[in-house]
Amino acid sequence: MNQIYYRNLISGINVKVPLMDGSYCTAINFDNAATTPPFHSVIQQIIKFIPFYASVHRGAGYKCQFCTSMYEKTRKVVAKFVNADLDKSTVIFVSNTTEGLNRLSNIFYEKYKKYVVLSTDMEHHSNDLPWRKYELDYVPVDKYGRITLENLEKKLKEYKGKVKIVTISGASNVTGYRNDIYKAAEIVHKYGAKIIVDGAQLVPHAEVNMRKGENNYIDYLVFSAHKMYAPFGGGALIGPKEELEKLEPDYKGGGTVDFVTHDFVMWADDPLKDEPGTPNAIGAIALGTAIKTLQMLGMKNIEKHENSLVKYALYSLRNIPDLKLYCDKDNEAGHISVISFNIEGVHHEIVAKILSYEFGIAVRTGCFCAEPYVQKLVGITPEQMSDIINEKVDPPGMVRVSLGLYNNQREIDILVYALNKIVRNKQAYIDKYKSIDNSLFF
Repeated sequence: MNQIYYRNLISGINVKVPLMDGSYCTAINFDNAATTPPFHSVIQQIIKFIPFYASVHRGAGYKCQFCTSMYEKTRKVVAKFVNADLDKSTVIFVSNTTEGLNRLSNIFYEKYKKYVVLSTDMEHHSNDLPWRKYELDYVPVDKYGRITLENLEKKLKEYKGKVKIVTISGASNVTGYRNDIYKAAEIVHKYGAKIIVDGAQLVPHAEVNMRKGENNYIDYLVFSAHKMYAPFGGGALIGPKEELEKLEPDYKGGGTVDFVTHDFVMWADDPLKDEPGTPNAIGAIALGTAIKTLQMLGMKNIEKHENSLVKYALYSLRNIPDLKLYCDKDNEAGHISVISFNIEGVHHEIVAKILSYEFGIAVRTGCFCAEPYVQKLVGITPEQMSDIINEKVDPPGMVRVSLGLYNNQREIDILVYALNKIVRNKQAYIDKYKSIDNSLFF
């Protein structure tokens, strides 16, 4: 399938945005790792669904029954997408990956609080901070920011069976590196632990199989709809039914019980036990519709297309003077469509402003909710860290370009042109934009 076909599937692709000089240009969105624009199919499905919207479960009215049926059918769509066995696994709808990981941390606490949780230096805050109430350790990264399986196994050996949970990102939202989650799972299971995969950045870009093999299966997978072309606050947490049904829910209330007295509670079976209150039916149906569209396109086709864009972008960016890439620029393999960089002598926020106000290009700047990882990548010393903590200097940051299936080489060419122009005119741009805030047009 060609790039034009992919672009025609996306809503808002031709929106014009204002520039500093008063003109307008077609927006270029390179901030897909944060949130993707919606598929037309998702918007159309929700518009069709809205007249029949009602609360799911327990209601006798037609609309309630219709919503419940649609909601439960979506569970099957999600499970099939990642090859989860619904006879043995539970699909729990959540609002996003952050909620899913926090809920796992909460419901596991009584069972695993005496054990070690092993994370990595690569993680997003959402797969780090929730686990800090446990004894938490990190698998280190190499000079490029990659995790090695040797270091993972070394850590597991050191703890001699005390690690029961290993939680790892499928792909980094900073460097774009993909972790071999299947080999990691095999190692984790060898040492008697369970693996949790933060799939927020991986699931939209590559085929994920929770039942890859006898020992390299994925125990728990969490991902967000808003990173895979479906707004409305959906996401999924998938894990083994046998374990989840034995754990008390972290959120308690309406819909989580079968029977209650003042001194007795009989919890409902999963997934109802772990979906308190009125479920977000629209978010779930949006996720299911996006998944069907991705399946129609074929995840392998999407991966191939995005890999070609990453290769093209890295080839073009590495030739720009004074631009530092935070990845192994000579190795595009094992990489999703995320690239981070800095321009020497120009603050990352100023680079982002110039790209937006002069060229209509949206990028992300800062630490991307992965501050410890970014600190390692940019080489922050203990002395510098102390100054940052004491607010004597600004924290580090980068510029991030993240591509979606609808982006194309022409947009990358415009980015490269813009960055070359910034490099050639550094001081003029710094003087122009250092005092302009991000509310310029509002």
